[in-house]
Amino acid sequence: MLLVRSAVRILDRLAPWLARETQLPEHLQTGRLGEDAAYFYLRELGFTVVARDFRSPRRRGDVDLIAWEGETLCFIEVKTRSRRAVKPAEAAVDAEKRAAVSAVAQEYLRSVALARGKAPQFRFDVVSIYLESNGASDITLFRDAFRIA
Repeated sequence: MLLVRSAVRILDRLAPWLARETQLPEHLQTGRLGEDAAYFYLRELGFTVVARDFRSPRRRGDVDLIAWEGETLCFIEVKTRSRRAVKPAEAAVDAEKRAAVSAVAQEYLRSVALARGKAPQFRFDVVSIYLESNGASDITLFRDAFRIA
């Protein structure tokens, strides 16, 4: 796990030189770093991540991470900030975002139900991440953060 994390960090540092033409805006880079940190954090907690940035052709939006925690399927929205502003990162998961995530999650749930013969237990989690200037991350997992919209 440490080796993979080190490799990701090295590639992140090389990315600006390898792909100058396609460099993402800073806020999108921050979001991508946060999603990577959330992925590794959830793996350390024992989650089995089965999808990243899942999109449905029939719905607007995406689900940042989809993972199993035991028998529960978790749809995880990741919110990353590079500094602590007035509002906490997790507060950005507003009613509109919850509705978009819920709609995409329902599409995924249909496919899982077809494959398994029944719908699994599921929940919606939020991971709040603050990237520190020293390279560390302050990560908080909010299990069962909201219900389906």
